[in-house]
Amino acid sequence: MRLKKFIDCYIPTETCNLRCQYCYITQQRKFDSKLAQFEHDPKEIRNALSVKRLGGVCLLNFCAGGETLLGEEVIDVIKELLEEGHYLMVVTNGTLSARFDQIVKFPPALLERLFIKFSFHYLELLRTGLMDSFFENIEKVRRAGSSFTVEITAADELIPHIEDIKRISMDKLGVIPHLTIARDDRTRMIEILSDLSFEDYKKTWSDFESDLFDFKASIFYEKRKEFCYAGDWSLYINLATGSVRQCYCGKQLDNIYKDIENPIHTEAIGGHCSLPHCYNGHAFLTLGSIPELVTPTYAQMRDRVDKRGRHWLQPTMRAFMEQKLQENNEEYSQLQKEKQNLKGALFAAGEKFKKILRSIKNTIRRDP
Repeated sequence: MRLKKFIDCYIPTETCNLRCQYCYITQQRKFDSKLAQFEHDPKEIRNALSVKRLGGVCLLNFCAGGETLLGEEVIDVIKELLEEGHYLMVVTNGTLSARFDQIVKFPPALLERLFIKFSFHYLELLRTGLMDSFFENIEKVRRAGSSFTVEITAADELIPHIEDIKRISMDKLGVIPHLTIARDDRTRMIEILSDLSFEDYKKTWSDFESDLFDFKASIFYEKRKEFCYAGDWSLYINLATGSVRQCYCGKQLDNIYKDIENPIHTEAIGGHCSLPHCYNGHAFLTLGSIPELVTPTYAQMRDRVDKRGRHWLQPTMRAFMEQKLQENNEEYSQLQKEKQNLKGALFAAGEKFKKILRSIKNTIRRDP
């Protein structure tokens, strides 16, 4: 099966049953006990993201502001999109056993195109007494035939517990988890969330030998200036509102719930990414949003092999994740790139002007 697009889907749940100090929602005090509310039913969402409309089979990532699986409707949406033919990834803290009991009852043909990202929140699992449930749910997913990964956010408060984390992981999983970088979204440069220098931070966590962590660290403070196809080959969609954006930055392109019979408008962000660095480049870049970059595959970011020789990625999912977007999409001509870069420059200038106007208005309000 050919990978046409990568679509990062935001689920509008902004609450969680855990309270991790390094969570960006916790940092910004965004928890408001809000569960996902979809104005459109699962079948409407499926139609809005049909294989035909998107031009092919896509890799969809489901992630909420809080815990993705808290809202009951999410399970039905996941199933509909799997039945449509897409490959689906779900980010979860892995503690909601009832949800996994529902998921593992999906038909095998759907489960082989499902990938669960288990976030291992060690201290919170200890505090809530949910450690056993967490690992039991991972085993449910494995037995059902789905792919999964397990990752820990490399946070300072976990440093004294590194050896305990390794021990329990080897005992329960037969291999240690991947790592992801703790980031501080409150900072202008989206820096690491750590009291350590970046070099000491990388050294402290190096024993995990995580390809995910190593690649993220290699690009974390690198400003991307190449021509990026985010906005065309990849999209960022709010499943509640239907808003389609180029990426976490850039312009709003469309709404998936409007003119549902027509293709979704796409437009590459080009060389005008406004982010200080591609902090989720382990997905966007390894999947090929910037085709000139030589990177590992996304499958490499996610797989591990346990002491019994079992892969976390099942063959069907691994083959899909090993693809690059440029293999199945047409690159722009030089003229198209120049045109798109001009549009990007005009948009960036307009956004800068709006920011200046807002600043002037706020100053006037404070000092009439």
